[in-house]
Amino acid sequence: MLFDASRTPSFLLALAATFGLASLPALAEDSSANTPGDTAPKAILVAELAEDEDVEDIEQSEPLESTAPQVRTEPESAPETDSKQQAGQEEPAQRVAPNIDLKEVVPEPAPSATVTRPKPEVGADSDTEAAPETVQGAPEPAPVPEKASSFTLLGSEVMPGTSTRLAWSPGIQIAGLSQPTPVLVVNGVNAGPTLCLTGAVHGDELNGIEIIRRTVYDLNPEKLSGRVVGIPIVNLPGFQQASRYLPDRRDLNRHFPGSETGSLADRIAHSLFENIIRRCDMLVDIHTGSLKRTNLPQLRADMNNPDVARFTRGFDRMAVVHSSGSAGMLRTAAVEAGITTVTLEAGESHRIQEHQIEAGVNSLTSLMEKQGMISRMFVWGDPEPVYYDSDWIRADHGGILFSEVELGANVSEGEILGYVADPITNAQHPIRSTAKGRIIGMAVDQVVMAGFAAYHIGTEAEVPGE
Repeated sequence: MLFDASRTPSFLLALAATFGLASLPALAEDSSANTPGDTAPKAILVAELAEDEDVEDIEQSEPLESTAPQVRTEPESAPETDSKQQAGQEEPAQRVAPNIDLKEVVPEPAPSATVTRPKPEVGADSDTEAAPETVQGAPEPAPVPEKASSFTLLGSEVMPGTSTRLAWSPGIQIAGLSQPTPVLVVNGVNAGPTLCLTGAVHGDELNGIEIIRRTVYDLNPEKLSGRVVGIPIVNLPGFQQASRYLPDRRDLNRHFPGSETGSLADRIAHSLFENIIRRCDMLVDIHTGSLKRTNLPQLRADMNNPDVARFTRGFDRMAVVHSSGSAGMLRTAAVEAGITTVTLEAGESHRIQEHQIEAGVNSLTSLMEKQGMISRMFVWGDPEPVYYDSDWIRADHGGILFSEVELGANVSEGEILGYVADPITNAQHPIRSTAKGRIIGMAVDQVVMAGFAAYHIGTEAEVPGE
């Protein structure tokens, strides 16, 4: 609705006061400024009335002065700008930390390099010379592992980062009846030493077969530095017959390094030694006790050889028995050829013994970790002693052997180790320890004859042979 402000000023003033459209001075000023000479009178747009309001009420009402305080509106100030931004400089963005797997083994940092600055010149009025200042330099980056090369064995080339099964045959069987011996090979992606594992040189010793199987099949060539060659069953004919010996009744472990023109045992030993063993840097020959005897997990090693003595420190929870070895043994021949070698004894023949197998696998795993071939979180146990002397205690009477001690027990001199009972006369003959030491090998309960080696006692000594 439109109204003429020049004709009804009082009405408009009342209306403005009621609805708060304008203040009184402003409206009066507009009214006086609108003269008769103006051809276009000003008009004020008034909102429609509410349902409960009447025009007469608005005309009769007196204008009210506004009591609301006037609010002074300040112009909004611009946000305060950093002095660096005003100068045209921007703060550098923060680096986001990378997402890494904390379970991965981090290589040890290389030792920090030290940089020596040149000595500053000393003035004429100086009484003392300034010492050269040593500044700790930035650590050198970790060396990049050298990549492995292919490995040729038994006429086959094994590529880096792969594993395979090869076949070794000494070529002594009857034509058409030849059965090759399996050879397991794992060639890692990175360069490193070559470790060989041999088992069942005596065909009835079973624990070594399983130790090698578990160790080799657990390896990942993508995480291996070096090579592992495993021959679980060296004496395959003896294994098939559950016999310690070869078909010619010879002990293979008395004929190394062998001969091309010798006996059957000589020819087998020569073929194994020339085709496989000479390709190794390190060798672990795994055995068990013989003739119903059992051995505490232990190493047989020539501790007079510095390389061999250092090598034994890589085997976790494994006792060491000093032994220079006998002529014809694989260990002796390999050491003479410059190959670091030990014999690992665990358990007894003709049996699969889980506890002995676990001890063997654990020790080989620790050895590979110590040699830098694998990287695993390995918890080392308490170190085992080195027994530089050992003696077999023999039975003086025949009968049935009953032991009073267990394998690995510590015994004192004169202590009763067991009895030999005569089943006819009921006589019991005690067997006593001749020295203070530890039972590192013993015969199982059985029928024995006089002179039978019943208990193997290891004694600690400061110097080999004392």
